[in-house]
Amino acid sequence: MGLMDGKKGLILGVANDHSIAWAIAQEVMKEGALCGFSHLPDPPGDERRKSWNRVQKLTSEYPATAKFLVPLDVRSDANIAELVATTKQEFGTIDFLVHSMAFASIEDLKRETVATSREGFLMAMDISAYSLLALSNAFAPLMNANASILAMTYYGGEKCVPGYNVMGVCKAALDSCVKYAAYDLGSKSIRVNAISAGPLKTLAGSAAGVKEMLPMNALMSPLGRNIEHAEVGKSALFLLSDLSQAITGEILHVDAGFNIMGAPTKALTDAVAADALKKAKV
Repeated sequence: MGLMDGKKGLILGVANDHSIAWAIAQEVMKEGALCGFSHLPDPPGDERRKSWNRVQKLTSEYPATAKFLVPLDVRSDANIAELVATTKQEFGTIDFLVHSMAFASIEDLKRETVATSREGFLMAMDISAYSLLALSNAFAPLMNANASILAMTYYGGEKCVPGYNVMGVCKAALDSCVKYAAYDLGSKSIRVNAISAGPLKTLAGSAAGVKEMLPMNALMSPLGRNIEHAEVGKSALFLLSDLSQAITGEILHVDAGFNIMGAPTKALTDAVAADALKKAKV
């Protein structure tokens, strides 16, 4: 018996095998869940269908549990309605929905937050935060009692993380969306939570400067290391399963304890001192 036997749901936001959404999908399918997937829309007329091919290559390895794959542009209410119709046709009702989508243009991410373009801000907020509300509202009628909605956030929405810039503002909005959606859907026995994962090497993370964050995060974390994709997947499995039936509106930090620190660890101060000494000798 698996934790997710008999459960059906959606994994939205897989881009490639390094996606957090894919780590989550693997864990829930391993435990018996049937999943529907979305991929970024390919440009019209693009016969290479890169986005579809990347995700289809992954889901094809799970023919018994990965049931369908469709394009999704969360900025389009019509496209969301099409996904609802497909899901109803394939599954009837669902037990979980994973929202793992965020986007801001490279140009805006590289700017100081105060210099974010108006157009870029609206697009980033639409895709990264409002989409959770739109999807939750659209799918609520299909969700069974004790269903679970899960979003992916980051510490940059709670505190200023230099380089995360406008995406940090979007994550702050997403965190608030989680709490208000949890209240609105609680009467329908639908839970809404989020995981705040530490930095991981993903397609989105590379644009936000994750590579530069990893060494400092490892030294700053109480566990003295960075996290792994599978650890986020397992935590998501808990929040999507019946083991977390009394948890809603929560932001679960899966970051090796980084978020609890109010001052640098000894490991970090020692590393800084050693680096300064090395430079002084040079």
